[in-house]
Parts: sequence; C-alpha cells; structure tokens
Amino acid sequence: MVPPSERSAMTETRETVPVHPVHALLEQAVRRHPERPAVDFLGKRYSYGEIGDLTRRAARGFQLLGVRKGTRVGLCLPNTPYFVICYYAILMAGGVVVNFNPLYVERELKHQIDDSGVSIMVTLDLKQIYPKVAALLEDSCLERIVTCPMSAILPSVKSLLFSVLKRSELADIPDNLAHVPFSRLVDNDGRVRSAEIEPSRDLAVLQYTGGTTGVPKGAMLTHANLVANAEQLWRWMPPQAGDRGQDRMLGVLPLFHVFAMTVVMNLGVRMGAELILVPRFELKQVLKLIAKKRPTLFPGVPTIYTAINQAVGESGLDLSSIRICISGGAPLPVEVRSRFEALTGCSLVEGYGLSESSPVATCNPIGGVAKSASIGIALDWTTIEIRDPVTGALVETVGERGEICVRGPQVMAGYWKRPDDTSAVIIDGALRTGDIGYRDEDGYLFLVDRIKDVILCGGFNVYPRVLEEALYQHPAVAEAVVIGIPDPYRGQAPKAFVRLKDGIDASPEELKAYLATQVSRIEMPKAVEIREQLPKTMIGKLSKKELVAEEAAAAETSAHGAS
Repeated sequence: MVPPSERSAMTETRETVPVHPVHALLEQAVRRHPERPAVDFLGKRYSYGEIGDLTRRAARGFQLLGVRKGTRVGLCLPNTPYFVICYYAILMAGGVVVNFNPLYVERELKHQIDDSGVSIMVTLDLKQIYPKVAALLEDSCLERIVTCPMSAILPSVKSLLFSVLKRSELADIPDNLAHVPFSRLVDNDGRVRSAEIEPSRDLAVLQYTGGTTGVPKGAMLTHANLVANAEQLWRWMPPQAGDRGQDRMLGVLPLFHVFAMTVVMNLGVRMGAELILVPRFELKQVLKLIAKKRPTLFPGVPTIYTAINQAVGESGLDLSSIRICISGGAPLPVEVRSRFEALTGCSLVEGYGLSESSPVATCNPIGGVAKSASIGIALDWTTIEIRDPVTGALVETVGERGEICVRGPQVMAGYWKRPDDTSAVIIDGALRTGDIGYRDEDGYLFLVDRIKDVILCGGFNVYPRVLEEALYQHPAVAEAVVIGIPDPYRGQAPKAFVRLKDGIDASPEELKAYLATQVSRIEMPKAVEIREQLPKTMIGKLSKKELVAEEAAAAETSAHGAS
C-alpha cells in the first residue's frame, strides 16, 4: 500500500486530481515492477511484464479489427486473466468497454448490445456463455466475437484435465470472419497506434445500471472518473499498511460489476498488487484459497463475510493474512463486521457508492474511527450534500434526513443517450443518489434507506434498514430482508424475510416478539417469513425485487379469488 515516504509526498499535492487514461495505470505498474506477480488464476501466474505484453498485443489486435476512438467493445467474461488483458487493451486502442454479466439471458444481452452499439464482444469458449452471444450475430448490431479458450489460462495439469474431462463444456466455434480466436488477436508486434485520449471528456466504460429509476441504462464513466476513484481509494489506505508490492488482492467479486472493476482491478493495479482471481464465489474454494494464497486485501459484500463467519466458527482456519476489507453493495450489519474482524484481525470497513460515481463516494477510515452503521466520510476531492428530496434545497442541520448527493471527480458524465434521465439525477452538478441519509456532528454519514424503498405506513415513514439491523441482532438470524406489502388499513406494512443460521431454530412468532422490544409499534412487520434461501444479485447482495414481485403476484391472485 502507501509507504510513509510516498504518503508524505502525496500530502503536498493532496488537492491535485490525477488526469490520465485508465490504461496508464497498467503501463505505470509494468514500468515500475515488470517481474512482480500481477495475476494468479487457479494457480497459473502472470507477471506484470507478461500482462503488459499481452495487453499491448491485444490492443494492436483490436485496432486491426477496426477499433478506433469511441468504438464500443463488450466484455462478457467471468473473472479470468482475459478480463484484465482485454479491459486495458480496449482502452489502450481507444475503445470504450461495455461490461456484460455472463449470466444474462439472450434477451438481456441483446438489449444492452443494441442500446450501447457494441460491435465486438469478447467471451469464453464455454457452452454456458458463448451460444447466447453467438445467437446475436444475426439479431443485433454485433459483428464479431473474440473467443477466449478456457484451457489456455489454466495451469498445465488442470488444462490437460479440463480438455480431457470437460470437453462437453466447450462450445463449437465456427472458423469464419465473424470469429476471432484470442491467439489471433494477440498475434502481432504489439505496436499500438496511440489514441489521443482526453481523459475528462472521453468515455472509458459504459456501466449498465438500474440507476435511481430502475430503467437499465449506461452510466458514462470517463477515463478521468475511473482514474480519480482508483487514486481516491489508494490515498485512503493507511501508511502503516505496508509495502504495496507485498499485497495480494482477492478478486471474488465479478470484475464486470463496477465495485470490483474499481476496488479490485483498477485499485489493485494502481497499487502493484497481485490479483488473485476467482471465477465465482464458492465458500469452500475461497477458504482454501485464503489459506494457501494468503491474500492481504479482500473487498466483498456482507453476504460473503456472513458466509465466512458461519463456516469458520471454531474451525481454527487461519485467516490472519487478511489486513483490509472494504464492504460495499449493501448495508454491513454490525454483528457481521465485528465477528469477521475477530476471526481475522483485519480492518473491515463499510463504503458507499453507486455505478454513477465510479463507484465509491464515502468510506469509513481504515485503521481510524469506523462508526457502527455508518457509511463513513467523503473520499478526497468529494463533497457530500444532504438535500430535501422534494425541493432539492440543501439541508444544513446535523442529523436531519435528506437525499444524499455526491459531488466529485468520480461522478459520471451522464447516461448514454438519455439526456432526460441525466437531468433528473444531476442537481447543480451533484449526483442525486436516491438514498436517504444524514450526517452526524463528526461528518460521518448514515444511510437510512432508498427513497423508493421507504414504506409508508399510515402516514409514517418506515425504513426497512432499521428493521433489518434489528433482526441481525437476533442470535438465530443469518440474513434478513424487509419490504413493503399492501395493507388495507395502513396502505403499506413491513414484511420481513429471514434465513436462519445453520443449527439454530426460531419461529416467526419468536422473531416478532423479539422485534417488539427493538422497534416501535408502527415499524413492526405484519409478517415474518422464514426461508431456506433469500434471493441475491449477481454480486451476492440480498435482492428485494423478486420478493416484491412475489408479494404483488400473491396479492393479485388473492384479489381475483375474492372477486
């Protein structure tokens, strides 16, 4: 991380926001330490020099395919070395990265391809992913697919076993002009024609998000946005954290998601850390990996830390290599944080942000005062405003609730081809987050809830997060989600969905009795439902939309039955 000598030099230029292309992060890391490990994928390691060489050759290959300044190129990849190489190569060639979730169905891929204008897609040669992408060569603006062989990035023994035992998982790739093998993409001298990038104006990434209205749209993140956020996080690291060259970043979160793209990959490369990439989160595999690879940095979401807390218990597994964890994507329950810190001895801090802010806007200090239930304080060069959600007027009173608005160099340029949506979320140059929160006397921010998630009970506002935090204090509760359901008397009422910890029983009645001692009568849920599993998003955070849809369908069925 940041040695004291560099930290003192940085303090002198604290007000200077770096402005350069995103791929310069990798180029600088390659120049400084070409022999240092850069990527570890299932035991196969690449140095920064090797990643740099492959990236330059891939960049030249993209240019030979017609990628120019502004060309949109899609990445439909899980966490693999291909993602890191092609991400920086596309930017080096002058293109714009469009991130795709490999788990998307064909309809979702088509919508995003057509909306963004992606002409080239990079994906793996696996049946799970490739056929969905290939089908869109005839039914979208997609023109070419760069196919990446899974076997080529595995260690020799694993590669042989994969090719022999898992042949059925490989897709048949046609040999035609629409398909470009990765080996052909990088078969050149790596002499990239320099793209004249204006970091503050030119787009680096189109990151699709539901935003504050729930309509999928591309957040336009410039080179300057992403470089600023990586630098902000780099400066956030404490000087006593150690030599950056010794750090190993565990990449469990998917790189196609903005949180991991910035906090795992861009920050990791900025630090010169080794990226330990994991294709998907499997608890047993990750625990073995921690014991063997000894990562020092482990960004995650609360559900991941919760799963580890429950699995490790009294097993005696050594997690002491982990020093710093940044949690995002969802509120971090106090119990989860305390338990994980006790097991590892690390500093687990909660941050806050959204795709439109590249994504991190606030974070609790690492090694400093991390207040329970707080999303921290503003990063360098960032201003957080609390505004009246109706009038937009600034709220000056400490502790008064309002909409959190973000102003800083990491705030997006707008939504792709959606000027009206852009105007709706930018107020006086600040980003409206759609989240309700307040600031305490020390400047720490506290998130109350999403504006759209507030439950209106007989004229009172009920915030699901308050109920969820209370449920997490119960010894039997592993995960909790609260939504609003129709209520004939109050208009809406809270309903809680709970997953219990393994081996611990509790009834809905017991949980309601417990809540009666923790929250007011108006906040009491109408029902508590216990489930074996709760729905989660692609990065593993608890998701409410499936539960809301279920309750709406049930209410409609009930209404039809009554009529």
